[in-house]
Amino acid sequence: MTNDADSSAVAAPSTVAGRTVLIAGATSAAGVAVATALRAAGARVIAVGSNAERLAGFAEQVPGAITRVCDLADFESVTALASEIRDRAAEHGHGGVDGLIHLVGGWRGGGGLAGQSDDDWDFLHRNVVTTLRNTTRAFNADLLASPAGRLAIVSSVSVDKPAPGGANYAAAKAAAETWTRAVGQGFAKAPHAAAVIFVVRSLEGLEAELASQVVGLWNADAASVNNARVRLGA
Repeated sequence: MTNDADSSAVAAPSTVAGRTVLIAGATSAAGVAVATALRAAGARVIAVGSNAERLAGFAEQVPGAITRVCDLADFESVTALASEIRDRAAEHGHGGVDGLIHLVGGWRGGGGLAGQSDDDWDFLHRNVVTTLRNTTRAFNADLLASPAGRLAIVSSVSVDKPAPGGANYAAAKAAAETWTRAVGQGFAKAPHAAAVIFVVRSLEGLEAELASQVVGLWNADAASVNNARVRLGA
């Protein structure tokens, strides 16, 4: 499915219990909501962020979640994290990562086209695009090997109708969507993997809906949701 989809397409009860899901950029309100819902559904959660103090706060809110500090913009650090997770999974007798939920982001903008600064672009490219490229490359083999591999990102309606003051942001989000679709094309060769793009105008207030949708991904047939673009808060 490549066109916008109704959010009910993936909002079914989940079979995520026992699976390992990594949340990149987990310390946001959305990350806490997604992690809480996954833990309640019986999933193992690995929460990854760059700030140890914020991860400690996250751990207090989501008991049982595993936390790891990692610079997701540094590919060597991400590949080292992937190796550690595989080794720990082997030690405990279960598979590797079954899901990657990419919530790293941030917003910079305003000032019309003239206000689209290089500093803002560098920030957005690093957080929105580079972290996605790094995590998907590092964990792609795990998701393909999983009997139910899932990748999900959160994008923006600004991709469809970008404004001059948000050109940097919309361009970064468009790049992230394109990258995710490329991953999804690779997943199409594997019957059990799917990549999904959730689209919002603003994620604030939609954290619970996002969490429900993420949990429901494991109940949906992979082929039916792979490369779907699902609007939240519609």
